[in-house]
Amino acid sequence: MIGRLNHVAIVVPDLDAAARLYRDTLGATVSAPLALPEHGVTTVFVELPNTKIELLHPLGEASPIAKFLAANPSGGMHHVCYEVDDIHAARDRLKAAGARVLGDGEPKTGAHGKPVLFLHPKDFCGTLVELEQV
Repeated sequence: MIGRLNHVAIVVPDLDAAARLYRDTLGATVSAPLALPEHGVTTVFVELPNTKIELLHPLGEASPIAKFLAANPSGGMHHVCYEVDDIHAARDRLKAAGARVLGDGEPKTGAHGKPVLFLHPKDFCGTLVELEQV
């Protein structure tokens, strides 16, 4: 059901410093910051030959990752994102198998402009999983 790894998301306390680290120290191609108010984050994508790293920073006090950053002031890995061909079919199959879909269970538009869903980390070895329709 799942396809390739789309990205690994890392919450960072300073988005500009993290982007510079990946661009200047590691020599990666780094996107411009993109504010996503509907998700409460600002994101930067680091392009790699085989996947991406998503750097996340809270956008506002109500950001869903603000609590994560408060508990992990240096930042840390937040989630992994896998590609799926049909997000509704994947959701239905996962729910039938007992997995919990976060939120209202309906896909939202993600940072790439494609439908995404998040799955409860307790159902996936302690890892928050994002599914993105390709």
